[in-house]
Amino acid sequence: MPFSSTDALGALLTDTLGWGFGAMSAVGTLYTLAAADSARRFFATRTDAEGGDGERLGEAAPAVTVLRPLHGAEPGLAARLRALTTQEYAGPVQVVCGVQAHDDPAIAIVTDLIAELEAAGGPVRLDLVVDTTRHGANAKISNVINMMAIARHEVLVLADSDIAVGPDYLAQVVSALSRPGVGLVTCLYRGDPVDAGCFWQDQAARAVDHHFLPNVLVGLRLGLAKPCFGSTIALTDETLARIGGFAAFRDILADDHAMGMAVRALGLAVAVPPFVVGHLSPESNLGAVLTHELRWARTIRGLDPGGYAGSIVTHPVPLALIGAIFAGWHAWSLLLLGLAVAARLVLQVTIDARITRSRPRWPGLIRDVLSFLVFVASFGIRRVSWRGQRFSVKSDGTMVPVGENGGS
Repeated sequence: MPFSSTDALGALLTDTLGWGFGAMSAVGTLYTLAAADSARRFFATRTDAEGGDGERLGEAAPAVTVLRPLHGAEPGLAARLRALTTQEYAGPVQVVCGVQAHDDPAIAIVTDLIAELEAAGGPVRLDLVVDTTRHGANAKISNVINMMAIARHEVLVLADSDIAVGPDYLAQVVSALSRPGVGLVTCLYRGDPVDAGCFWQDQAARAVDHHFLPNVLVGLRLGLAKPCFGSTIALTDETLARIGGFAAFRDILADDHAMGMAVRALGLAVAVPPFVVGHLSPESNLGAVLTHELRWARTIRGLDPGGYAGSIVTHPVPLALIGAIFAGWHAWSLLLLGLAVAARLVLQVTIDARITRSRPRWPGLIRDVLSFLVFVASFGIRRVSWRGQRFSVKSDGTMVPVGENGGS
């Protein structure tokens, strides 16, 4: 049978796709090695930061109010709250917890801890606000607005309920905030599985550790990233007032990012100290992992569509695998696949060493493929699920509950 022009075009297309995906994989492999080096450099500054921060604050440490909006009795919540009341910090500390339902199970956890602190006679004040008032589409920010009614101190540290911190957390954060020109401090975070033996919780944590974290570190090194995370938003009450208070962010999905941008618009810096806090990874099945990560991906894509599309090169293993398939498993494509796998393993080892985590390596390759599928699927997402409610997201980042004002 003669070789037709259709066959020739098909072969050309297949070869082109093979080389195209292979080229993107090669770029991604180089990027991965750069990310590993960025992690090494960033966390190396931790040694220089240790020791001096706490001493520099000394007795002049400003009074701090920690704002902790809650929603339900998350696993390990009592331990995370207790860690805030046992900080190695020289100044006065108030911890304010808030819920938006009178039957929220978090109430019992907080009231038990309040009684525990009162019995021990400790210096930290723990308060609880139960207020059902809604101020906008963003339930967390509505909760925080209600909590601000009893906030006492000049320095405010807002942290999501699923964040776990070490004993020097406040000392490090407030020290960074005290530096000249800094208007806000935020923190990088790692994934913290509830059960280290749960496969899907481990995969959720790996998405944070091996994909989110290195991408941010590369962005910080190149001066391209402008991060501000819900893991920590520390600022003074004066700066908060200058950006319009929390009410200015009541309808925005990425409220943390918007606060960072607002502070930078004042000519102030957003500092990222060289340590990580823990971020709860409670997802116990694939559906829960995908729901959370697709909302996360949709948020990032909405903030920077071009940069998000370009981040395809941060997935070298899946790209190399696709390239090898189109190339018919040619030797050069298998070489690119091997280099991509090796680079990703180097990155995983580097990150895990810096955030003191020990884990088997091979499931990280499964995570790489899953992260790529989430990346691809995110381009078809128009709505997000958050705390049991569906929202459509406008081009300006504001949320509209499905069924309201064109949000159907």
